[in-house]
Amino acid sequence: MGLEADLGNETPTAARGTRFDDGAKQTTGGATATLDSAGHDTISAAPMPAHLDPWERRLLHDPNLLGDIAFAIGGPFHVMYPARVAHNIREFRSAFEQAGVHGAIYYGKKANKAACVARACAEHGAGVDVASVGELVAALAQGVRGDDLMVTGPAKADELLWLAARHGALVAVDDLGELDRLAGLGSRTWPARVLLRVLPAASASRFGMTADEIDSALALLGEHESVRLEGFSFHLSGYDAVARAELAGELITRCLAARALGHSAATVSIGGGFGVDYVPAAAAAKFTEQVGRRWFHSGKSFESYYPYHFPAPGPAMLTQILEHDDLARRLRDNTVRLAIEPGRALLARAGFTVFRVQGSKTRHAHGHAYRLLTVDGSSLSLSEQWFESEYLPDPLLWPAGPGVPTPTSVGAATCLDSDMLSWRRVPLPRAAEIGDLLIYPNTAGYQMDSNESAFHELPIPPKVVLHDAPGDRFRWTRDDN
Repeated sequence: MGLEADLGNETPTAARGTRFDDGAKQTTGGATATLDSAGHDTISAAPMPAHLDPWERRLLHDPNLLGDIAFAIGGPFHVMYPARVAHNIREFRSAFEQAGVHGAIYYGKKANKAACVARACAEHGAGVDVASVGELVAALAQGVRGDDLMVTGPAKADELLWLAARHGALVAVDDLGELDRLAGLGSRTWPARVLLRVLPAASASRFGMTADEIDSALALLGEHESVRLEGFSFHLSGYDAVARAELAGELITRCLAARALGHSAATVSIGGGFGVDYVPAAAAAKFTEQVGRRWFHSGKSFESYYPYHFPAPGPAMLTQILEHDDLARRLRDNTVRLAIEPGRALLARAGFTVFRVQGSKTRHAHGHAYRLLTVDGSSLSLSEQWFESEYLPDPLLWPAGPGVPTPTSVGAATCLDSDMLSWRRVPLPRAAEIGDLLIYPNTAGYQMDSNESAFHELPIPPKVVLHDAPGDRFRWTRDDN
């Protein structure tokens, strides 16, 4: 069955667990869960069950394949399914087509450096947003053409600018000095292609140019035939569709003013920041309403979390942007192309991370027992701790088996007391045993690569790529990166 057909029948994973009588106690292999009047134990975090794709359910239900991969790898690993990346590209493109807008998709490569993702972009008509020589070369090596690259980032190295100019990449220029250097690298025959990055009003960001600097850049561009202005770009933090639509409208006006000066400005890039929906709305709301230190090992607390439920994720958010204040019509009427640079959203449900349980202890909090696991990797391979937060979609225990809900925190195989993958006590469906696999779902976006390290000389987890095979089977290879 094809991915699109499967996705059409998708239902969110239900919160797992067994209800017991008020005040009942259940022994969970040494840990005892004390239940409240609603049937939930008092020290476990509220369940945050992740949405699962059909490909994930197929793999989890296979009695052997995941265990065989774990045996072959011999340590933690990441699983990638590039067919889901292709699906996400098609969904973004469909949003552009339904609005009648000329759109361009550039995958934000910093979100995950797997070669299979860049290859999926090359095969399905998406460009790649790069910010280093390494990222540029890696994208070219997977078949992404030079004119399908966008080069971003501050104060770019001369080597990066030179390669970008040679390959015809679109360069988002961040400051006047960078524009001057780039002008010396292009030629009249093959001018360097640029967007001018605009600093949003009232923003304190270190990126982008002020209105006065943009005016100076336009004057500089008028003096050099070796650089061609193709439009303007911006990047906003957060996930506000309205703010992006309104600033995009301002950049359309900038394009028209630049055309009056003789520039062929016809592109507006609104960057990334397209939300991803990880968990059902009800689960996210309950967690937010009830979260407290009592749910966390050592009484840990965090000031903020990523919005793991997002009501209009990815392509739906793009549609909101295009519909606000008739932005789509303005783009069409003025022949302006809208470029986007999604990273996390193009990787939604395209991968997960697997650790093996190699130790288990019983600990107590508030008079109740819970499990404290140690897995064969570290939180450096699950990077939400890098953002001083907690990765909230609940890990899955494989293989499935009988048991009772067991409050469980998860630590890493390092000598750092703070190296925790799950500070909160996750309500696992049974007591985990040594040798079980613990699977963190939907980690392809930023979790796998942002903070990786071979601390303790532990190997950096490799990426495994799943390929569909006849008979509703999978074949797998190791990724090139």
